[in-house]
Amino acid sequence: MNKALETLKERGFFQQCTDVDGLSRLMDDGPVAFYVGFDPTGSSLHIGHMLPAFALRHLRQAGHRAIALIGGGTARIGDPSGKTEMRKMISYEQIDANAEAIAAQLGRFIGFDGKSAFAENNKHWLADLNYIDFLRDIGSHFSVNRMLTFEAYKKRMETGLTFVEFNYQLLQSYDFLQLNERHGVALQIGGDDQWGNIVAGIELIRRINGKQAYGLTFPLITTSDGKKMGKTEKGALFLDPAVTTPYDFFQYWRNVTDADVRRFLLLFTFLPVTDIDTLMAGDINAAKERLAIEVTTLIHGAEEAEKALLGARAAFGGGGDKSSMPTVSIPRERFEAGIGVLDLFYEAGLAATKSDARRLVEQGGAYVGGVNVTSVKDMVSATALDGEGELVVRAGKKKFIRVVSS
Repeated sequence: MNKALETLKERGFFQQCTDVDGLSRLMDDGPVAFYVGFDPTGSSLHIGHMLPAFALRHLRQAGHRAIALIGGGTARIGDPSGKTEMRKMISYEQIDANAEAIAAQLGRFIGFDGKSAFAENNKHWLADLNYIDFLRDIGSHFSVNRMLTFEAYKKRMETGLTFVEFNYQLLQSYDFLQLNERHGVALQIGGDDQWGNIVAGIELIRRINGKQAYGLTFPLITTSDGKKMGKTEKGALFLDPAVTTPYDFFQYWRNVTDADVRRFLLLFTFLPVTDIDTLMAGDINAAKERLAIEVTTLIHGAEEAEKALLGARAAFGGGGDKSSMPTVSIPRERFEAGIGVLDLFYEAGLAATKSDARRLVEQGGAYVGGVNVTSVKDMVSATALDGEGELVVRAGKKKFIRVVSS
């Protein structure tokens, strides 16, 4: 097997391939142009979207030519794959803004140079399509019966599939055809929920151009307990630091379960496998910290990763720098007058509501300055503040915040 494909397989990116022997031979012969799509239905990617981008970097590092396709055209109708209901329609202006933001995020991670890696937007060839011509030239190559055998459509047929969404496979296949003609793209990679769309694109290229193309999919990643990868109590683990702070991003990786550490090191870092095996042979907490540092550095940069590390160490009593912890300001007068513990946890952002704060205290998960709070009637006074007028408040084992009296 081609070395680049072996790397993907060794690191856990390999789920299905339309013709692994043929693709391996093609990659042995020289650089292959390939693409992966990104859906701009939101203003930020989350970590679940990034698995194909990590695979992209591995293939690019092996000498192949990468295209990140932003779905500014296909997002106008939405991909039904993996969805139980139709996506909410958003304005074209919002899609364009999302596409620009996502292209910038990918650019920072991938490093577009216009040659070995660059971005495209399928809006350029989809937005002004003549529908009648499209049906004649492209739609005539698709079998409805075959389309309905693909898992994405079979699932949606049970709950209701709109005709708008039914067109999505034709449009994604047309993307593959366009990239094949414009840039010589011979390979599409993506999550395994895209298998049907990828296969359809390969067939369309064969029918229209008589060329051989290939598809490679990755497993859909879940945690060892079956939860969706990148899901947190606050929602998805977004790349936008205004939505998910670098500290919270770091903490997600630092707190993954032991069973997930090696797999995530393989998928979400570029550490050599031998280095990963050495890490896993040692202290598991050190391995988790290295995982958090590596991924946070890749997404947010070394400076933010270091700040998050120091903040985490301060929160968990291992030295560090409290100023790097998530911080909230509460007027000193509130402490001098005595602030109720429920108000403190609510205003510090460790409880969404006063009722949540009450449950936290009653269940024994509330800590003020390292002291477990046992009564919902407790008051926190200025004597709880340290010499710098600060206080660390904790909810459960992993959620900390630095309260600064102003």
